[in-house]
Amino acid sequence: MQTQQATIRQATVHDLDQLVPLFDAYREFCRQPSDPEQARRFLLNRFEHNQSTIFLAFDGSAPVGFTQLYPSFSSVAMARIFILNELFVAPAARGRGVGSALLEAAVRYGRGVGARCLVLVTEKTNATAQSVYEKMGWVRDDAFFTYELAL
Repeated sequence: MQTQQATIRQATVHDLDQLVPLFDAYREFCRQPSDPEQARRFLLNRFEHNQSTIFLAFDGSAPVGFTQLYPSFSSVAMARIFILNELFVAPAARGRGVGSALLEAAVRYGRGVGARCLVLVTEKTNATAQSVYEKMGWVRDDAFFTYELAL
């Protein structure tokens, strides 16, 4: 897929060198310390075990964003779903539709493999991302609370 400013394609293990800096920048955006070596190991593990699907956005030959989908299932719907766990666009490429294009690629992929839905979680304070999601038809769930137990 191509936007005015970016080309979107599914990443492979051969894209690791281009993906690691974006993934590390995403983690820093999430207030985590930079750790490119660990980022590389984490992503390589996802590729080697076929545990996620990643889409990369390029401006020319420069990687400018990515999204990562993790497969899961809904017992209630008895169907496959995907958790859109990361969506990141480099600051210099923001405001050009790259995030929307990555979301569209994720939606096409999910539909193509017969998934029931995509789900994501974003910080309550991330109004910019929320407006993009809602503009694209994503619906905020006000019926359920999310709980987490650190292990």
